[in-house]
Amino acid sequence: MISHRFTTAALVLVLAGSPACVFGQTNSSAEAEIRASFDKQAADWNRGDLTQFATAYKDSPDILFIGSKISRGYAQMLEKYRTVFSTREKMGTLTYSDVEVQPLDDRFATATGRFHLARTTAGGGDASGSYLVVFEKTPQGWKIVRDVTIPAPKP
Repeated sequence: MISHRFTTAALVLVLAGSPACVFGQTNSSAEAEIRASFDKQAADWNRGDLTQFATAYKDSPDILFIGSKISRGYAQMLEKYRTVFSTREKMGTLTYSDVEVQPLDDRFATATGRFHLARTTAGGGDASGSYLVVFEKTPQGWKIVRDVTIPAPKP
């Protein structure tokens, strides 16, 4: 069943055309904050700082990751990153592209795009793919609560 809150938000969006504000926060403000989160994540990754990279995610056992497997939890996510990307060579250089942000209401937004890891052959070779993430507005800012990552097929 569709919630009253969602229905009201959808109606406001339809009637207003392209509103400047959804529930007190402008779409452009939410988008700018989320884009800044991606920029910070890439910078943290490229410095080799997985702890700071992970701060883009909500520190909760309830966050969900869907890739080749389904997993939950902030601590598990951080441990997996530390295991899989245990050296700077394995981390490579991260870039995001084609980022599209869609605010849903005052608490949630989605973002889609592509990622690319430029790595040496010894580091595992280049990796890329697409993602869909769901952000939640928290007292600490916009945090990722759902992450669906789809690796590109290997050539």
